[in-house]
Amino acid sequence: MSDIREWDVENEQFWESKGKKIASRNLWISIPSLLCGFAVWLYWGVITVQMLNLGFPFAKSELFTLMAIAGLTGATLRIPSSFFIRLNGGRNTLFFTTSLLMIPALGAGIALSDQNTPLWVFQALALLSGFGGGNFASSMSNISFFYPKKQQGLALGLNAGLGNFGVTTMQILVPLAMTFGLFGALGGDPMVLQNTSGTLIGKIPAGTETWIQNAGFIWLLFLVPLAFAGWFGLNNIRTPDVSPDIPNPIASFGLISGMLLIGLITAATGLWLMLPEAANGSGWNISKEIVMVLVIGSTVFWLKMLPGSVGTSLTRQYKIFNNHHTWVMSVIYTMTFGSFIGFSAAFPLAIKVIFGYQHIMVDGVMNHDVANANGPSALMFAWMGPFIGALIRPLGGWIADKIGGAMVTQACSVVMTLAAIGVAYYMKAAYQSATPEEYFVQFFVLFLLLFAATGIGNGSTFRSISVIFNKEQAGPVLGWTSAVAAYGAFYIPKVIGEQIKATTPEVALYGFAAFYAVCIGINWWFYLRKGKSTEVECPKCGEEFELEDEKHFYNP
Repeated sequence: MSDIREWDVENEQFWESKGKKIASRNLWISIPSLLCGFAVWLYWGVITVQMLNLGFPFAKSELFTLMAIAGLTGATLRIPSSFFIRLNGGRNTLFFTTSLLMIPALGAGIALSDQNTPLWVFQALALLSGFGGGNFASSMSNISFFYPKKQQGLALGLNAGLGNFGVTTMQILVPLAMTFGLFGALGGDPMVLQNTSGTLIGKIPAGTETWIQNAGFIWLLFLVPLAFAGWFGLNNIRTPDVSPDIPNPIASFGLISGMLLIGLITAATGLWLMLPEAANGSGWNISKEIVMVLVIGSTVFWLKMLPGSVGTSLTRQYKIFNNHHTWVMSVIYTMTFGSFIGFSAAFPLAIKVIFGYQHIMVDGVMNHDVANANGPSALMFAWMGPFIGALIRPLGGWIADKIGGAMVTQACSVVMTLAAIGVAYYMKAAYQSATPEEYFVQFFVLFLLLFAATGIGNGSTFRSISVIFNKEQAGPVLGWTSAVAAYGAFYIPKVIGEQIKATTPEVALYGFAAFYAVCIGINWWFYLRKGKSTEVECPKCGEEFELEDEKHFYNP
């Protein structure tokens, strides 16, 4: 049966006899679905590099805009997605949201088949790619209900970490898929590279044929079977503390569509306010920070205005905003996951722009448009950062299960601060040099360290959330914090793009380092400071205990 009406995973007998098998099945269907969501959400980071190599008629700043659009939309859609599980159940939600990914994947393949496709079409497809970003909130919220608290660090780390492999998988698979006519005549005609490109196996010289449209079409091979697996293999938990009033599947799909539509409208409005007229915006140049606040606030408001039981349920779930730990963990998780997802989106094009061109003086003016024949191929190296960050994420959850989430997060914060300062230093040196490749190794190694720290911090932060909040609030809080943090996929590419345009890319990384330093203080003040008051209730015995005493879970 797809619906579960008895679920008590904190009861060890129930867990061993029934719960573990069901939870494992749901986890291992959720992971590849989430992987494809990340891939479709962030494939613009790779696609834009190849569009530049193929000579698509768009400026570099317009290509950075596509990543920012997908980033803002994906983050915004996480807000309604945070509340899908309680309203619609895990099976209904994950099946439908995974199926929605077919729309931008198919659309991107068709649009990329023609270099004359206008910018607004790519912008619309980047907007719809946000479906993949929104899926993270509902997926994580769903898995949190399937596992006992003492195992949530590892379970959530696996779901998020292996799901995050969608970024790496995409950065490897997309460049490879573009090298041959994977779909034959159905896939359309190839285009000819104007600049040297690259894949995991090496550089591809200018003049070579490439099938960029496969960057979209390839995901249909995975999404179709995953939709079937979700429908027949996932479960809705219909207990009072999870999803007590799930409507029929058609009604659930309608409700999910309506809530996602609210997010799409608010995100599109925010983008219009921010973008210049040349990029189909208002030309008002509203700052990105104001846009983020307006989009988040309006999305939360309009969701609350939904009529009937939906609004009532959301009112109950909105109680998470009365807990100051919701806001503290939102900031800390933005440091880890926000950095991971933002750097994943910006990394390929940043490598291309900073190291793929010579930076030389021409008539007393610094010129950044001369191709660097000795520059590294962005598509050969960019996948390694997200790969390390995703691979190491379950380790962060596992270590946090043993010694406590706050301690692990603190160590990651320090490493991230120092690594960001180092990356900034070498970015500045490279962007002022006619031979920027001389600084690539140092830049790259420090960036990999930065990715590793974000990955471990991702896992440890989720562990802290699962301990701090009770069962009813933990799911929505996981979704909410992931929504706020996901704005990194919008904010970081936008900031790096702006600073590259201003010829000071290092300023972006120095700014991020300053934010990480602030997070060190926040984490210490609320969760590590001697004499603090951070008591939570044990799910087994009801006794209150200090947060750092997480061993209480094993010996209540």
